[in-house]
Amino acid sequence: MTGLRTIFLDAGGVLVFPNWDRISAVLREHGVNVDASVLAAAEPYAKRQLDRTSMISATSDEKRGWLYFEMILERAHVPLNGATADALAELHRYHQEFNLWDYMPDDVLPSLRALRSLDLQLVIVSNANGTMAKLAERLGLTECVGCVLDSQIEQVEKPDPRFFDIAMQRSGADAETTMHVGDLYHVDVVGARSAGITPVLLDVAGLYPEADCLRVRSLPELVELVANPALRGAR
Repeated sequence: MTGLRTIFLDAGGVLVFPNWDRISAVLREHGVNVDASVLAAAEPYAKRQLDRTSMISATSDEKRGWLYFEMILERAHVPLNGATADALAELHRYHQEFNLWDYMPDDVLPSLRALRSLDLQLVIVSNANGTMAKLAERLGLTECVGCVLDSQIEQVEKPDPRFFDIAMQRSGADAETTMHVGDLYHVDVVGARSAGITPVLLDVAGLYPEADCLRVRSLPELVELVANPALRGAR
């Protein structure tokens, strides 16, 4: 990397997360009692289980999304039965209209502001369902993010390098001076590398010790990483 100028950011698992309170409440309405904190704690492990080459290559983002929730329920020791299926169907209907991934941690906007203060362009590059731009506006992400690319709108999804190519064309970014931050190795790291972009894996739970790429545990840690003059180069 000759001098970092642009950061592409995955949305789900990096900037926004499933609304576990809503999910827990809907499950409860269907007779399934599981605390939101238990679901949140199970999430990184279920996601790691999902993040395999065979799984990514054989599924689409939409199909993985609901398999992901089933894996979380299994990890949280919630039986998969008619009640959980009905709850997930209700949550899916909500997601299609409003986007279920609408929880934004408190450190997100301060971290994005810190990155912008380093004169870096920020772009969301997300496998999503067509509602990401509206969600980003609703949560205030557009204060810091120049443009939002949604795979459903663009009709191509990570790890396909064409999605990154579209993002570079749309934002005016150059692969040599762009970094992509995502939470799935076989989607984000593999996809960014295939487009010639430097990948960074957001590994919150430290489940990828063998990963052959830059890793951070949080967005504040990402800010520390990119603030390093050696990484940013001459500007």
